[in-house]
Amino acid sequence: MKNQPAPPPDAPGEAAAGGRGAGGAHEPPGAKPTAPLPRAGMMRQRPAALWAGALVAVLALLAACTAAAAVTITRRQHQRGASAASVRSSCDAFAAGRWVADASYPLYDSSRCPFIRDEFACARFGRPDTAYLKYRWQPDPPCAQPRFDGLALLRMWGGKTVMFVGDSLALNQYESLLCLLHAAAPGARTTVSPASGKIDPSYTVRFEDYNVTVVYYLTHYLVDLVPEKAGRVLKLDAIDQASNWLGADVLVFDSWHWWPRTGPTQPWDFIQEGSTVVRDMDRTRAFARALRTWATWVDANLLHTDTKVFFQGISPSHYRGQDWGASPKKTCMGETRPLNGTGPYPGGPIPQQAILRSVLAGMAKPVYLLDFTYLSQLRKDAHPTKYDGGIFAGDCTHWCVAGLPDTWNVLFYAALTGQI
Repeated sequence: MKNQPAPPPDAPGEAAAGGRGAGGAHEPPGAKPTAPLPRAGMMRQRPAALWAGALVAVLALLAACTAAAAVTITRRQHQRGASAASVRSSCDAFAAGRWVADASYPLYDSSRCPFIRDEFACARFGRPDTAYLKYRWQPDPPCAQPRFDGLALLRMWGGKTVMFVGDSLALNQYESLLCLLHAAAPGARTTVSPASGKIDPSYTVRFEDYNVTVVYYLTHYLVDLVPEKAGRVLKLDAIDQASNWLGADVLVFDSWHWWPRTGPTQPWDFIQEGSTVVRDMDRTRAFARALRTWATWVDANLLHTDTKVFFQGISPSHYRGQDWGASPKKTCMGETRPLNGTGPYPGGPIPQQAILRSVLAGMAKPVYLLDFTYLSQLRKDAHPTKYDGGIFAGDCTHWCVAGLPDTWNVLFYAALTGQI
């Protein structure tokens, strides 16, 4: 596992039984006196007694091994925040690996997917190279990963609602998943709501033939952003909007992309925590406080439900060439190949990822961290850049669809099916 925080200390075991010798132990009321142990040579043990004693010893050993295994699983659950199913395999598909060419990729033809917005539709807007579509993530050491099976997923999700909650990086994964499901069942009837496709604040695609609903809910900070007379207030300890997430069977969250924003693109005027209102504060500290508010809500509302909860690892951007050993003025523009994944990313880890891991490790509700950060850091070639319909000026934040988010969903599928 990749740089996970230390798990909480194990719960203390039961105290050892009283250690008083014969004649000193207190008997429970009404108990018969304990017969004294026979001295050596008083009697010979019969063969049946010997076998019985051996059997008791073996059973005790098996019980001890089972208990130790249970403790190991508990530790691993806390380290990744994984569901019980996700700890069946020792494979860590995220911590290390490399991108390998695979002629069977991409997993679908993006021109046939009706759900891709312009900002992610690189092929639609003339991206000339295609090598970025033909890479598969290979963990190191190698893991046997399943091929994405969209039909199996639609059947597994029959009658259920799957919801992605977060910013445009959550939308990136959401639209990739819709394309993967559509490619698996191209003739399936779908209903889009709202019909305009506008996200205000949510957008829903329903696969009618499978009774599967897939929702995207837009929230840049997870906590509430409230318009008030004095201005727009980001409330770090309020999460009333979360009532919209109740009832989902699978929830995938993300956050961080909007926290560092300043200037005209910053959508708030004040930050509030309790009765304290400030114009600004350290953004990482604000992010940590908001995550704790979110975690408290999850534990209070989802702990005793069957809802599966996932959190998307922080998605990297590629605006600074020095992060991958190039000129500081270099961006992702013109990049057509991934980095070699034989060692740590030159730019280092994203500091806020450690905060996310720490918050997840302290939760009562198991939350699976889809730790996409490192494998995405290696993909400087997978951004839309200028092939986004003119929406952004050289986008090195989001990802082409088809492209990298499809790998996110392959790993999401593996986590859902308990294989990583």
